[in-house]
Amino acid sequence: MQPDAAEMLTLNMRKGSRAGLQDPASILLSASLSAHLFGEADPIGHLVQLDSIPVKVTGVYEDLPANTTFSNVSFIAPWALYVSSEPEVKDNVGNWGANSYQLLAQINPNSEMNTGGDIRYIWLFGTIGVFVLLLACINFMNLSTARATRRAKEVGIRKALGSFRSQLVMQFFSESILTTLLAFVFTLLLVQLSLPVFNQIADKKIQLPWGDVRFWLAGIAFSIFTGIIAGSYPAFYLSAFRPVKVLKGVTSAGRNAVLPRKVLVVLQFTVSVILIIGAAVVFRQIRFTRDRPVGYTRDGLVMIRPYSDQLHVHFDAMYRDLLQTGAVTAMAESSNTITRGSRSSGGFSWEGKTPGKADDFTTVGVSSGYGKAVRWQFVAGRDFSATLATDSAGLILNEAAVQFMGLKDPVGKMITWEDRNYMVLGVTTDIIMESPYERVKQAVYFLMNQPGVVNLRINPLMSMTRALQEIATVYSRYAPGAPFEYKFADEEYARKFSNEEQIGRLAAILAVLAIVISCLGLFGMAAFMAEQRTKEIGIRRVLGATVLSVWQLLSKEFVILVTVSFLVAAPLAYFGLQQWLQHYSYRTTIPWWIFAITGAGALLLTLLTVSLQIIKATMVNPVKSLRSE
Repeated sequence: MQPDAAEMLTLNMRKGSRAGLQDPASILLSASLSAHLFGEADPIGHLVQLDSIPVKVTGVYEDLPANTTFSNVSFIAPWALYVSSEPEVKDNVGNWGANSYQLLAQINPNSEMNTGGDIRYIWLFGTIGVFVLLLACINFMNLSTARATRRAKEVGIRKALGSFRSQLVMQFFSESILTTLLAFVFTLLLVQLSLPVFNQIADKKIQLPWGDVRFWLAGIAFSIFTGIIAGSYPAFYLSAFRPVKVLKGVTSAGRNAVLPRKVLVVLQFTVSVILIIGAAVVFRQIRFTRDRPVGYTRDGLVMIRPYSDQLHVHFDAMYRDLLQTGAVTAMAESSNTITRGSRSSGGFSWEGKTPGKADDFTTVGVSSGYGKAVRWQFVAGRDFSATLATDSAGLILNEAAVQFMGLKDPVGKMITWEDRNYMVLGVTTDIIMESPYERVKQAVYFLMNQPGVVNLRINPLMSMTRALQEIATVYSRYAPGAPFEYKFADEEYARKFSNEEQIGRLAAILAVLAIVISCLGLFGMAAFMAEQRTKEIGIRRVLGATVLSVWQLLSKEFVILVTVSFLVAAPLAYFGLQQWLQHYSYRTTIPWWIFAITGAGALLLTLLTVSLQIIKATMVNPVKSLRSE
C-alpha cells in the first residue's frame, strides 16, 4: 500500500508510527504476527524477510476487527517495494489495461456510501426476527382473549366498584409489559448461553455489550413496546365487557368474538409456512450450485503460495525430486490460485471485434504443465506444450471468452493483446474461479515465466498426510527458512458456499422456531377449546358419538385455518423467493413439490398438536363432565 493507506485505515498503532510506510524498505506488522515472530520482544527496527527481501519493522498495529475487509491482513508493506521487486507490477505501472490492482478512495464524511456487505441479508433476518416476535405476540393475544370468560367477572366487579375503563386498560397493559420485561431478562440469559453456538454457525464473533448503556435502553424500550403491542388487543377487548352482562354470566359476543383469533392463527401459520418454504429453497439453491461442473478436478489438488522465489528458480529440480518421492503426479505454476481469478486485463483485439467494445478478461499466467495439474477439459484444440517454443505466443481461451468474442472455430485465430500477436491454441470448458452463483467470466490463459502459485496433483496411491510430509521435506530443501503453507482446492471451493450455507442454517433454525411457537399457540387454544366445550363433548358422547367423530368435528376448524394459511403463504413465498433468486445468474427453480410437502407437513403438525388435547377431552367420562347439570 501507499503511505497514506495507514491513515485511511485508521490503524491503531501499538508500537511505531503509521508514517513508517514512508520508508520503501519498511513493513507494518499486525499484533498477532508480531507476537508470532518476536514474542514479547520489541520488533521495531528488526529486519524480516519478505519474499527474500529484507525489510525493517517500523510499526505494529492492532489486528483489524473480523467485520472489516482487511481483517485477514497480517502485514502492510509499501507499494514502492512491491513495484521495485515485481517486474510484472513495474511493467503495469501506467498501464490502464491491467485491472488486477485495487484503488482505495476516502469519501467525505457527509457523503452517502456503500459500506460493504449485503444489506439484503440484514433486512431478511431483521424481518424474520420481527415476524417470529409477532408470532409470540399473537399467542399472547389469542390466549388472553380466549381466557376472557375467566376474567369477565373480575372486570365486571371492578367496573361495578367504580373502576374506569382506562384503569382496566392500564392494568392489562401493565401485566403484558411485566411479562415482556421478565422475558427480556430470560432472553439475555438464553442469548448468552447460545451465542457460542450461533457464532459458530454464522461464523461471527458477536458478544453482548453488557457495559453499553444504549444496549440496555434499547432492550428495555423494545420490551415495553412489545408488551404494548402484545397487550393492546386483550386490554381493549377485556376492558370493554359490560358489568351487567358479565355478572349475569353473559360473556359471549357471538361468532364474531372468535374471528380475530382465527385471523391471528392464520397469520401465524402464514409466516411459518413462508419460512419453511424459504429455507427449503435456500438449501436447494446451494445444492444446485454445488453440483455445478467446475471445469477441473478439485480432489487431490494442493496449492502453495511460496514465500521464496527459489521455488521458481529451481522449479524443474524440485519437480523431479517430488516425482521421485511418489507424492505427486503433476506440478505447475500459475499467477493465481484456481479458486480465485483476481487478475484481469483489457487491451484485446480480434477479428470481428465491434469497434469500441469494452473488453475485460480474467488473465491467468501458467506454466506448461498446468493443464495436467488441474486436469482441465478441452472442447477444441490442445494444451500448452513444454517442447514447442512457439507456444509462448499462444493463448488458451475458455468457452465464455469464445462466446464473448463471437468467434467461430477459434483455434488458430490470431488475437492481439497489448500490441503483441497471439494464436489461439485451444478452448477449455469454463472453470469456476470466482462465485459459483454467477456466470463464468471470459478468461485467457497464457504461458508466463515468473514466480507464482505452485499447483500440485497429489498421487492418489499415497495418503494425503504422508504426501504433504514428503512435499514439505522437498520444499524446505529449496526454500530453507520459508514457511510451508498450503491450501486444498476442494476446501477453498467449499468456502464459496459458506455465506449461503449460513443463511440456510439460520433460516432453518428460525423456521423451526416459528413453527414451534405456532404449534404452542395451537396447543394452548386447543386445550382451552376442549375445556370450554367439555359439556358439549359429554352430551355428544352420551348420545352415541364416537371418539373419532368428535375428533373430526373439533379438529376441522384448525384444519381449515391452516389450509387458509397455506393458500395465503404459498403465492407470497413464491413471489419473494423468485425475487431473491434473481440476484444469482446461476439459479435453481422452485418446484411444486416443496409447496406440497410443506403444506402437508404443516397440516400434519397441526393435527398432532391439537389431537392430544381433543382426544384427552373426548376420553373423559361423560358422567363427570355433566354431573353439575
